[in-house]
Amino acid sequence: MTTGTASVSQHDLYLYNNGELFRAYRAFGAHPCERDGVRGTRFAVWAPHAREVRLAGDFNGWRGDSHPLAPSGTTGVWQAFFPGIAEGAAYKYEIVDAAGRVFLKSDPFAFFSELRPGTASIVANLDNYPWEDHSWQERRGRSKPYERPMLIYEVHLGSWRIDGPEQFWTYERLAGELVDYVADNGYTHIEILPLTEHPFDRSWGYQTTGYYSATSRYGHPDGLKRLVDRCHQRGIGVLLDWVPGHFCKDDHGLRRVDGEPLYEPGDWRVAEKPLWGTLAFDFGRPEVQSFLISNALFWMDVYHIDGIRVDAVASMIDLNFDKPPEMHTRNKRGGIENLDALDWIRKLNEVVFRYYPNALVIAEDSSAWPGVTAPVYLGGLGFNYKWNMGWMNGMLRNMEPEPAHRSEVHHLATFSTVYAYAVNYVLPLARD
Repeated sequence: MTTGTASVSQHDLYLYNNGELFRAYRAFGAHPCERDGVRGTRFAVWAPHAREVRLAGDFNGWRGDSHPLAPSGTTGVWQAFFPGIAEGAAYKYEIVDAAGRVFLKSDPFAFFSELRPGTASIVANLDNYPWEDHSWQERRGRSKPYERPMLIYEVHLGSWRIDGPEQFWTYERLAGELVDYVADNGYTHIEILPLTEHPFDRSWGYQTTGYYSATSRYGHPDGLKRLVDRCHQRGIGVLLDWVPGHFCKDDHGLRRVDGEPLYEPGDWRVAEKPLWGTLAFDFGRPEVQSFLISNALFWMDVYHIDGIRVDAVASMIDLNFDKPPEMHTRNKRGGIENLDALDWIRKLNEVVFRYYPNALVIAEDSSAWPGVTAPVYLGGLGFNYKWNMGWMNGMLRNMEPEPAHRSEVHHLATFSTVYAYAVNYVLPLARD
């Protein structure tokens, strides 16, 4: 995964600034490497509004004065190679903003993080796991997802099995009993609720701080690779619930990462997500496009994930989704569609299918937006499946009355046949 070089190339920085660096995780974050025969770690972070960026960690008493990063021209990127910093080191970026305020931020591209309530990033090398799913990868390359039925088991790793309050099973332990359970019951796929690092257990991972960091609640990243590897060896595909619609506001996270709105829009009405108390991404900013599209590919490249369920699509494409009237805005055409989000979604799907033609990219979408699973070149959004929330709600409401009275609500169970062939649907009976 690491580039093995002690600096990020100007070519990569150019692509990043133009929204075209689709494997940005190879350039950004903390990469153990070597320079002139000396081992150390290369760090790179995007912070265009910062006056200074320094590295603070357990190797310097959490004072960054001795470890400054250098700006890379006018790209907004700061980078440096520091000898002696090795895998396992805890660190944060010490940001001096334009007003001279000093604060610490976790690495947006961190590959591992402290167990909460700790919030430091941890230097990790993700290259060492010996994968044994080669046969699965070959089959997936030949088999199109539409050619066989799917039965998906949705699971939250933190509560499927638990030994006591906050006594979570490890990834390795789940690779035994959970995978056997899923395989023995005839499921073709397992869909895991978000595994990106998050501060609050009860959010189930839907309020993320570390998009590239597999949560440390269940152990080391290699443990997650073992879980995915075992799934593949038992013939089970792995989907990851992926949440690009919003991120949480915790001080160590992406919010005002360099002292100014950066990952979030500058207009607070567009940025705020009052339903969840979170912030939206600025989908029109090229560097944010590089960050998010790279993240989707990261889970497929590094963890061999077979597909993603993209959470809360409706909240991304509607500027006023679940917002009070005083927060309503309109786009440049006078409509309420988030044009930047729509363009980004199309770009995401084009890129993912360019590199992984047989991946699953499923929209969890509660809107009636047309062409969700139509190809981008035909004007669609480009997903290959959509979570049919209407079918789920209709089926559950049909089951509520006593059997003798279900004929009165039979239409709730059959209504979805009216639009069943409009898009490619997955029919979920899910936690929602």
